[in-house]
Amino acid sequence: MAKSLNMTTIQNHDWRDDFPIMRTSMNGQPLIYLDTASSAQKPQAVIDKMTQVMETNYSNIHRGLYAISQNITEEYEFVRLKIKNFLNIPDTYSIIFTRNTTEAINLVAQSFGRTFLQDGDEIILSSLEHHANIVPWQLLKNYNDLKIKPIPLLQDNTLDIEAYASLLTKKTKIIAINHISNSLGNINKINDIISLARNFNPEIKVIIDGSQAVVHSRVNLTEIDADFYAFTGHKIYGPSGVGVLIGKTDLLNQMPPYQGGGDMIETVGFDHSTYKQAPFKFEAGTPAITEVIGLGAAIDYLSGIGMDNIAAHEQTLLKYATQQIKEIDGITIYGDISEKAAIISFTAEWAHISDIAMILDQCGVAVRSGHHCCMPLMKILGIEGTVRASFGLYNTHNDIDIFIKSLKKAKKLLA
Repeated sequence: MAKSLNMTTIQNHDWRDDFPIMRTSMNGQPLIYLDTASSAQKPQAVIDKMTQVMETNYSNIHRGLYAISQNITEEYEFVRLKIKNFLNIPDTYSIIFTRNTTEAINLVAQSFGRTFLQDGDEIILSSLEHHANIVPWQLLKNYNDLKIKPIPLLQDNTLDIEAYASLLTKKTKIIAINHISNSLGNINKINDIISLARNFNPEIKVIIDGSQAVVHSRVNLTEIDADFYAFTGHKIYGPSGVGVLIGKTDLLNQMPPYQGGGDMIETVGFDHSTYKQAPFKFEAGTPAITEVIGLGAAIDYLSGIGMDNIAAHEQTLLKYATQQIKEIDGITIYGDISEKAAIISFTAEWAHISDIAMILDQCGVAVRSGHHCCMPLMKILGIEGTVRASFGLYNTHNDIDIFIKSLKKAKKLLA
């Protein structure tokens, strides 16, 4: 159960102590890590759990009759229940373990897309999409003559919902969109987007990239009527190499396997094989056992704090940092809206984004610079890329003070 914390406690609590890497330095300075949107750091609880598995309880799963294989199989499968409770999912049979969100979207594109889409069908994406939610649909065009239609942006860089409604046609079969933009932090109105699609044609399938949403806020998938929802472990304070695809069970059971091999089969012959039902038919081969259990430990850690508490903490940091950045002349913030996650993307008229990032690096401040795997968006914005500062539960007001001081130093050196 989530802890009940008041706002004073949230502002004063330092979860930084739970993360060993935060006690290290970078370039001789205390590490100020502002790149959580790329990959979150790992709490001691996750590190300890993964170490414990590898030291005392590791074996393959679903195969052995001996005790440690049975034990770790049970522990591995229990993570599905943790995800079910964390995201309020109706059943565990809809939860597929993948390597990451990218693989999850490719799974849907290649399994559902190649089976059910036909020449002339249309896929609607948003202009805010990560490459992982663009390229898989382009690859699908190698098999079908499909049309990809992006939702345009309004002047404030939010999605133009009226324009989106006009893109819906009888040929629309898939809508694939992120819940929260990884580059700008925009929280997209996915319930409105899904509702418009359902009202237009209930058969349209909706795929949500939830990589940023599950780490920044409480997500209730019972309230979100998406057909597929994906997220990745390394952004939610868990290990890399593991992701999750949640799909409606009836749809998953209609889809053919994405890959073939051990553990997804019922019977195998040289002329014919039969496959398990979802989720197992999509999990070929030995999975990332330790990493899945590490993901479960990350979910336990976040559930103990409470996602609402984390969201409140991050929003306090976001508002403070945004106010401080706006006081520096010559900076443009992209996605400066009220409904957004703890991500700030900006450029400066007085320096190149890479030069700013390098100065910050020398000050011990880790930010991301570049297109953030959103090249089409950057082209729309008319820029090469941005400096992106993204916050996590381990960040503090002091981190932001050092970030702003370092940014002012960059201006002094580069302007």
